Amino acid sequence: MGTDKHKQPVVIGVTGGSGSGKTSVSRAIFNQLAGHSLMILQQDSYYNDQTNMSMAERKAVNYDHPLAFDTKLLADQLEKLRRHEPIEKPVYDYEQFTRSKKTIHQEPMDVIILEGILILEDERLRDLMDIKVFVDTDDDIRIIRRIERDVKERGRTLDSVIQQYLATVKPMYHQFVEPTKRYADIIVPEGGENQVAIDLLTTKIRSILIANGNDKIFNNQDTTI
Repeated sequence: MGTDKHKQPVVIGVTGGSGSGKTSVSRAIFNQLAGHSLMILQQDSYYNDQTNMSMAERKAVNYDHPLAFDTKLLADQLEKLRRHEPIEKPVYDYEQFTRSKKTIHQEPMDVIILEGILILEDERLRDLMDIKVFVDTDDDIRIIRRIERDVKERGRTLDSVIQQYLATVKPMYHQFVEPTKRYADIIVPEGGENQVAIDLLTTKIRSILIANGNDKIFNNQDTTI
């Protein structure tokens, strides 16, 4: 019998509140493993398609609630990637508050970093992860980071960001996001500034890949901290 050339990809779930630094942690892991077979899959790409709704209705949606996401599509596409099948990843238009007609072709990779605020809330997604990470950051720091991001990158006004944070982001964090901390294998304080945690995560990912038979991608690589 021949050897199966396709080894099971490693799925790393990285979650935390909005502005916690989960994206920075994901990027730091990605950068430390740069040049190897890996990708970042963002839950934000999987907001529901709302083309059948008016702009006023779209703006009124609670985007920090689990029902704001097309979790079935995310889980289905994650399972395809784990089976080494390519996907057409959706693109979300933040200015139009709905899914774009465009998609991004994504080939399967050996390491999949799944990042989003509610990825640990759904059992089906949790069951697809090999390592679950919760980035834990103070509320005050998170709101400041969110203001900077939404005003500069998403075209929002300061008043709208603050209003949304007080009305939905903060209460939804305490209702839905923070409770998922109990599912995490690793809790990372201070986000991307915690270099020790990032180094430990990277080393763990490498060890799993080697155990899965993907050691060829780490030839001549130093896997120590």
